Amino acid sequence: MRNLDITTLRSFVAVADYGGVTRAAGFLHLTQSAVSMQLKRLEGLLDLQLLDRSGRTIALTAAGDQLLAYARRMVALNDEVIGRLTDQAFEGEIVLGVPHDIVYPAIPSVLQRFNADFPRVKVQLLSSYSRKLKQAYGRGECDLILTTEPQSAEGSETLVELPLNWLGAPGGSCWRQRPLRLAFGRLCMFRPEAIAALNRAGIDWELAVESDSDRTIEATVSADLAVTAMLDGSEPPHLEPIDHGGALPVLPASKINLYVRDAAANPLVGAFATLLRQTISSHVSPSLRAVG
Repeated sequence: MRNLDITTLRSFVAVADYGGVTRAAGFLHLTQSAVSMQLKRLEGLLDLQLLDRSGRTIALTAAGDQLLAYARRMVALNDEVIGRLTDQAFEGEIVLGVPHDIVYPAIPSVLQRFNADFPRVKVQLLSSYSRKLKQAYGRGECDLILTTEPQSAEGSETLVELPLNWLGAPGGSCWRQRPLRLAFGRLCMFRPEAIAALNRAGIDWELAVESDSDRTIEATVSADLAVTAMLDGSEPPHLEPIDHGGALPVLPASKINLYVRDAAANPLVGAFATLLRQTISSHVSPSLRAVG
């Protein structure tokens, strides 16, 4: 029975990543001779030549290329196990508040990446309307919140500014009817913006659904019984932007604002805020970004 050693695999990955023994040794805080010895030990164990040393720079052989993918996974799994079971440096709980309609697509990947970096920290996700989230944040019940608001607000940081779109059922025709039937949450920040735009355009409307349940609103709209409005890119798969050709008024853009409590004093909150900024920005087209 032959067993691969994580230390030798880590050195092998470092040499592949840094293009040579010297840089890999510096990264690993080892001597060049120690790294070279580990590589020779690994080649001896497998009875394979993993590195092509014939040129001016070190390159991987075909066997080395094949091993590299496995080595990366084994080193990462080793580090994950060690971190999860023994790392006491970062423990605690973070409460994050996010409006219903912008949980997807960014928040799941933020939670996943943060858990990989800080496996002993619990993140509690609170989903509600922006107005309620700001109240909870004011009471000290959340460490961070995201909001959808027409303007930047005091104490917040605007991450992106996105268009607000009319949404309806795929292939639906409800948007042609007058009065226009609307479906919105009671506390939805987009509702007054949509109604004001319709009033300015002189379009009759009626509130067909007023609910605290996003599912109720989405079901009504997907049945082609009403229309609603959401931020660009946040619509669920069973709804689609309405190609109304100017029959409906253009809606104003809305901002996604970030509120962070005591980031300087709490490195975990600061790290989570940084991850939110990076991930939300990466999910937005460069042409639509307002910040970052």
